[in-house]
Amino acid sequence: MHRSAYLFLLLTTLLWGGNSVAGKLAVDHVSPMMLVFLRWVLAVAILLPIGWRTIQEDWPVARRHWLILAALGASGFTLFNVIFYTALNYTTAINVSIEQAAMPILIMTANFVFFRLRVNWAQIVGVVLTIAGVILTACHGDPRRLLTLELNFGDAIMLVAVVLYSGYSVGLRLKPALRWQSLMLAMSIAALITSLPFVLWEVAAGKAIVPDARGWTVIVYTAIGASVVSQIAYIRGNELIGANRAGLFINLVPIFGTLLSVLIVGETFQLYQALALVLVLGGIGLAEHSGRKSATARPARAR
Repeated sequence: MHRSAYLFLLLTTLLWGGNSVAGKLAVDHVSPMMLVFLRWVLAVAILLPIGWRTIQEDWPVARRHWLILAALGASGFTLFNVIFYTALNYTTAINVSIEQAAMPILIMTANFVFFRLRVNWAQIVGVVLTIAGVILTACHGDPRRLLTLELNFGDAIMLVAVVLYSGYSVGLRLKPALRWQSLMLAMSIAALITSLPFVLWEVAAGKAIVPDARGWTVIVYTAIGASVVSQIAYIRGNELIGANRAGLFINLVPIFGTLLSVLIVGETFQLYQALALVLVLGGIGLAEHSGRKSATARPARAR
């Protein structure tokens, strides 16, 4: 079971890492809010024929839990990306990467506060190692760059985005018992509806950029890869090993994003990137080994 979860979560973080590269490629080819809106237009168009029959059959359950589905779709699918793109207009990619590294800590804290899920020391050490890998990546192997960081409005709203996605990850425990087709379609429709005011504001403000050929390529990737496939894989990974253990994989996103930038954008591969990858994978491995032992020990004690 855990091996399947690892595959799902590695695929998720690889696709999200690719989303970081896509965001770089989208600059001047499609505006941020237009990108968020159109990715969910396309995602809903893809999911509609897949989930139409199941959502009809699951409608009584979906209708009873529409508020939870709307909150999950709005927070995890729309608002995080809207704030993420906006924050990058005011702060640096270094700050954003470091701030996102706080997600596993927030997820573990929220799970303890609301569900009394505990973590052990090995898992805490694993989290620290992954955060060290993210920071090493963000500062490009030079810790002295951390001394020059300045906090601003972009950092403040990025912290809101981090809280939102952490809440989404923990909130997946509350999702209704729907088939994945119905679940993804319902949350994607919620994401589409909540993204509409943002794109209308962008158009009214005269900041909208209609996508060109490259812009549409980015939109197609974000809709299929970073929206549909990755979210299905992330939800499934959460189901298999829980939000605490799944959330730790999020720190692979800046690592994969950096490696994909080497392959796609042509950036140079550096030694610090290899070390960061070792730290993050080592931290995940340590935490996972301990997490599996704890998970198997609990049923044994229950007997």
